[in-house]
Amino acid sequence: MAFHVEGLVAIVVFYLAILAVGIWAAWKTKNTGSEGDRSEAIIVGGRDIGLLVGGFTMTATWVGGGYINGTAEAVYVPDYGLAWAQAPIGYSLSLILGGLFFAKPMRSKGYVTMLDPFQQIYGKRMGGLLFIPALMGEMFWAAAIFSALGATISVIIDINVNISVIISALIATMYTLVGGVYSVAYTDVVQLFCIFLGLWISVPFAMSHPAVTDIGLTAVHHVYQAPWLGSINSLDIYTWLDNFFLLTLGGIPWQAYFQRVLSSSSATYAQVLSFLAAFGCLVMAIPAVLIGAIGASTAWNQTEYGVPDPKSKKEADMILPIVLQYLCPVYVSFFGLGAVSAAVMSSADSSILSASSMFARNIYQLSFRQNASDREIVWVMRITVLLFGASATAMALLASSVYGLWYLSSDLVYIIIFPQLLCVLFIKGTNTYGAIAGYLFGLVLRITGGEPYLYLQPLIFYPGWYQDDNNLYIQRFPFKTLAMLTSFFTNVIVSYLAKYLFESGTLPPKLDFLDAVVARYSREHMDKATLVKSDNIVLNELAPVNPRHSLTLSSTFTNKEAFNYVDSSPELSNTEDN
Repeated sequence: MAFHVEGLVAIVVFYLAILAVGIWAAWKTKNTGSEGDRSEAIIVGGRDIGLLVGGFTMTATWVGGGYINGTAEAVYVPDYGLAWAQAPIGYSLSLILGGLFFAKPMRSKGYVTMLDPFQQIYGKRMGGLLFIPALMGEMFWAAAIFSALGATISVIIDINVNISVIISALIATMYTLVGGVYSVAYTDVVQLFCIFLGLWISVPFAMSHPAVTDIGLTAVHHVYQAPWLGSINSLDIYTWLDNFFLLTLGGIPWQAYFQRVLSSSSATYAQVLSFLAAFGCLVMAIPAVLIGAIGASTAWNQTEYGVPDPKSKKEADMILPIVLQYLCPVYVSFFGLGAVSAAVMSSADSSILSASSMFARNIYQLSFRQNASDREIVWVMRITVLLFGASATAMALLASSVYGLWYLSSDLVYIIIFPQLLCVLFIKGTNTYGAIAGYLFGLVLRITGGEPYLYLQPLIFYPGWYQDDNNLYIQRFPFKTLAMLTSFFTNVIVSYLAKYLFESGTLPPKLDFLDAVVARYSREHMDKATLVKSDNIVLNELAPVNPRHSLTLSSTFTNKEAFNYVDSSPELSNTEDN
């Protein structure tokens, strides 16, 4: 394949345009946030992102390189087809559920990151534990899509994969570094427009190629391969359901999602943004589905690609760029390449910023340096953006099983963080003991279930397991959902058991070493009172916290219920009556 100068020029122009928009957004909003609030402005902006920009940026976070390429691949592969292309429906339902049940309580309480409620209710130790799977999910996701981008660009313009990965990562990291959530949001608007336009321009050209058969015919009839509509065997129904629940419920507890929710101008706007993004995800999946169907309807021996077909060459995961390259005119394929690179960058920048935000606020500031200045936190965020961007790039270049690592880490987000989020927002009375027990049970059940992508053999063999042609053990039983439910119920049961044992006197207070039930005036509980700022909070929506006596009443209490923990006095009675 020859080196294409035109393709390289097109990519350079696109990347420079994206970088310019990111820097412009950073300059436009450089004075956002009052003095001392710059770090919060970088994470959630001025909490003033409107419907238009918010809807675009939330949609672009999901519509990434993995989403576009993965949907086209699922439709193309004969053993799967459209029936197994679960991401569009799964992520759309995830956004709808997030909008219905999670966006309003998170936004109305004035949180800054997804981990804030965990540290408020369970303490900073538990927040640190939950940071681990959240960080793994964001980092491996960024690495996976950088890897996909490098392979895509190398297919179209035949340049070195490593060079394309490094340049793409530098661009995304640079504008994220200078502008934070504003740069990410405004560049997402441009990127989503490019994705939509680039893919839709490519579809008619690819569909009209002489080697392509009518996709309506190949949807239900065997022409070059099995029909691309696909089917679900009775033996695989539980695997399909397990994956569907993983996408739908496991797509909620991600910092990249809640960063948009918490950046919105109101709780109602946060809900509307989620619904708009759900619709956007479905619309953006249509051209990817059509490109996968075109790939399944093509006589590849009549194209320059030749024989064997992409599936036989084990290039099914590259079906989208292959269709652009061999079934579209050269300039159309380059425009489509810009769309794919836009999709990747729109997700990668979000993941890098999300990981940096959680580390700077929930680990560095709230766990180690509570008295750190705002300027210090801003610099910690900038340094971690560089470090996490470099780490994701290194994994994309060096790790041979980066997708396997991402699959495992996304499972951990579903199995560990989702049930913890349910408990911390909706189950009153759960505590740190239950959270730790649920965390450990979910982790053990997931690891012992095995992971074929990492060649991790299972220790627990569930009903329906089998060995494939590579001697890998495959679980048909929905053990991921089982692990998630086990984690949830373990959290609830152990929390209430610990509460009963300590409050009934069965266990002495000195054994409450986590200060989760009895030790109401511990330093850990006092820290919870200052986790979020009172001017961002609706008082009657926060969980009760205890007063720190060294502070004034106005800066200590964040909930009227907190007065129940203090002996009544004329001063307190007058304050509560007011």
